[in-house]
Amino acid sequence: MVADEIRRLHEELPEGVRLVAVSKFHPVEALMEAYDAGQRCFGESRVQELFEKIPAMPADVKWHFIGHLQTNKVRQIIGKTALIESVDSERLLDLIDRESERAGVVTRVLMQVHVAREETKFGFLPEELMAYFTDRRFESLKATHICGVMGMASNTDDMERVRRDFAEIRSIFNRVNELCPDLRGFDTVSMGMSGDWQLAVEEGSNMVRVGSLIFGPRQY
Repeated sequence: MVADEIRRLHEELPEGVRLVAVSKFHPVEALMEAYDAGQRCFGESRVQELFEKIPAMPADVKWHFIGHLQTNKVRQIIGKTALIESVDSERLLDLIDRESERAGVVTRVLMQVHVAREETKFGFLPEELMAYFTDRRFESLKATHICGVMGMASNTDDMERVRRDFAEIRSIFNRVNELCPDLRGFDTVSMGMSGDWQLAVEEGSNMVRVGSLIFGPRQY
């Protein structure tokens, strides 16, 4: 049952580690089961699906956008999320900033870093992300708050490889903090999913994105 899994995860997660219930492809009824068990943060990856669920769920839900955000959808999504976890390019970040300023809101984001072996995953390469912060290009942002980093491990059964990926993501986060100690509110490391969240937490994650463990297989 969804409620049982939510309660179990809340008990197992160490203090200070937040749970994002990845609700994409699952019906509102399942989300409400999680909500009734105390879950308030949900992750969606498609703008249209997010817009269908927002009015169907209680107003105190915090929505995280965790999928690849297309530039033509940015204007629609501004003001609708508590956090955009998947900022995977400087072009997207700048567009989010312009649209946030236009709308009169501050948008909270995570920088998605690409350390996995697959070519299909989006994100900044580690050296690109470090160059962004070394050059302090974040200082030009007017209506966007960079809250930390997000990343995924390689899709492999080699758990040592997965652990190394998580360690690299955490290391990048630490290096940014050392490089820019004046970067306020840069405190989130979002990594770890249903199959590997324990490893991610061991390597320094303080936000995990768990879907199938809670809701079961996707319902298309």
